[in-house]
Amino acid sequence: MTSQPPVPSSQPPPFSWPTRVYWEDTDAGGVVYHAQYLAFLERARTEWLRALGYGQDLLRVEHGLVFAVRAMRIDFRAPARLDDALDVSVALRQCRRASLVIAQDIRCDGRLLLDAEVKVAALDADGFRPRGIPETLYEKLKSLEQGAQ
Repeated sequence: MTSQPPVPSSQPPPFSWPTRVYWEDTDAGGVVYHAQYLAFLERARTEWLRALGYGQDLLRVEHGLVFAVRAMRIDFRAPARLDDALDVSVALRQCRRASLVIAQDIRCDGRLLLDAEVKVAALDADGFRPRGIPETLYEKLKSLEQGAQ
């Protein structure tokens, strides 16, 4: 019996942002405080957009667009601790005209600590009302869409 080489995935690997756990991120026991995970997830999404060429300030100033979290589901699986080196991933699951669904996880040495699904709305920067994502960004995001896994 001969084995077949693996078929390359047409999906890009998730974006990954490294971060470290500092004293300020933890409770008195040296465990990451639950709300701090939201900051880790937010920073990774911001850096993902920046890596695509669409920093938050550029979106606001040049396109009149901001993204705001509309809903989030988080599963805490294991704690992160003081000095842990973390990898926070971002994978676009769904891109619609005025919203995104993003899958994220946080790992330490490959071990899953947290996974989340984040629903993000595209809003007008002045009135904070829903609006469409600019066409060039929409096309770029649509090409990165990975679908549910």
